[in-house]
Amino acid sequence: MMRHRDALEVLARHRGEYIVITTMGSVALWPEFSDTSRDFHYLPSSMGEAVPLALGLCLARPEVQVAVLVGDGSLLMNLGCLVTTAQYAVPLRIILVDNGLYEVTGGQPVAHARRTDFARIAQGAGIPRVYVCATLDQWQHSAPEVFSGPGPVFVWWQVYGEKGRTTPLPPRSMPEQIRRLQSLWSHEH
Repeated sequence: MMRHRDALEVLARHRGEYIVITTMGSVALWPEFSDTSRDFHYLPSSMGEAVPLALGLCLARPEVQVAVLVGDGSLLMNLGCLVTTAQYAVPLRIILVDNGLYEVTGGQPVAHARRTDFARIAQGAGIPRVYVCATLDQWQHSAPEVFSGPGPVFVWWQVYGEKGRTTPLPPRSMPEQIRRLQSLWSHEH
């Protein structure tokens, strides 16, 4: 397994022009690596909404590339989002941050923690390219390929859980983040 922070550092080096949508535990860590209009911290009132948000952005703005980080608990809340995503040829990278815990609610184990084969689920849903990154070396080796070629792509990070860690609020309000993201297209009228 790898540390969440180390995996994010590799992501920051390889993301290029991708918009990065962080959720839950990644919200607190990502600003250490990037804080631009291409970074969006999404803390919804319910879990399972980040992949649909990212897919919607890809469909609304076909010229953008999006990477969304989603926790294992969040993905389990909405596995159908993988089937929905698979039907579109979009430049979307779904990065599963699997720590085996509901990190933001106190560190309870997710259902079937560390025994669910998320790669097989993504493949079965029809995602054409799936990467399993159980170690930092695997992620470093896969990252350049993950961010090249067509999508959608599914990446399964297996990271150490940090029981009891809480997620702070995003560094910016949601309206401010939306304005920053919209500024990418401010040249349009």
